[in-house]
Amino acid sequence: MSFALIVGIVAVFAAILIVLKSLKIVPQQSAWIVERLGRYHSTLGAGLNIIAPFVDRLAYKHNLREIPMEVKPQVCITKDNTQVTVDGILYYQVTDPKLASYGSSNYTIAITQLAQTTLRAALGTMDLDQVLSSRATINAEIVQALDEAGITWGVKVLRYEIRDITPPQAIIRAMELQITADRERRAMIAKSEGERTQQINIAQGERQAEISRSEGEQQAAINRAAGQAQAIELVAKATANAIQAIAETVSKPGGMEALQLQVAKEYVNQFGNIAKEGTTILLPANLAELGGMVETALQIIRSDGKNALPASKAATAGAPSPK
Repeated sequence: MSFALIVGIVAVFAAILIVLKSLKIVPQQSAWIVERLGRYHSTLGAGLNIIAPFVDRLAYKHNLREIPMEVKPQVCITKDNTQVTVDGILYYQVTDPKLASYGSSNYTIAITQLAQTTLRAALGTMDLDQVLSSRATINAEIVQALDEAGITWGVKVLRYEIRDITPPQAIIRAMELQITADRERRAMIAKSEGERTQQINIAQGERQAEISRSEGEQQAAINRAAGQAQAIELVAKATANAIQAIAETVSKPGGMEALQLQVAKEYVNQFGNIAKEGTTILLPANLAELGGMVETALQIIRSDGKNALPASKAATAGAPSPK
């Protein structure tokens, strides 16, 4: 093999090496920092890029996507001197590759340490109950502190989430007892309120029933009184009509004799009824009165109403004799 051929082959390999050193393909959502002779030269974006071989070098490679990073558990002391173990996770993104390369020697460690110190400071101003119920407030405070510091690091902290807050076992047992007591108290309150509502409903129902019953009795009494008044009125009208009819009949010929006959008949019937209903016999003070009335009635019957005594004699015969 001749020297010229060897030189040619070396030249080809050197050319290929130079080309490979010059061409750089950067992936999507990535940024590469190029230094020329030890100084920052440029930032390569996604795609095909050309650099000067043997002069430029790739110093840093950054991922521009959102990156989750775990914050290790740490012990924090609350305002009421309770030790709690807290861990979390934060999400950050490189926004300035140059600052991320030269603003901090290790921005991930810086972010983690700042998140832990900010978390301890935030929990130190809160009681345990506030810590357990104010996760969103703590997260926002940590994100604000990291975002302010990340400006000089070329990094933006997007979110911070507390994953777990673990109090000591003694505090957990006390909280469980407190929760149990609170639930029992609420159950007793709910039961008492239910019983009170039930008693109120029963009392209102009884009251409404009494009102309805009294209104019904009142209406019934009004109806009975109206019926009795109407009956009395009808009886009075009937009695008045009967008296009027008797008066009209007496004024006619033979009317007085018929009236006397009816009176004598009723007189005798009433004495007979008294004798039937009791063992005591009642006799009139003057038996002649009964005999006179009976005699007058027999005369009226025998005469068949034609030869009746005059009204004045009949009345004298039927009237009680003077003593």
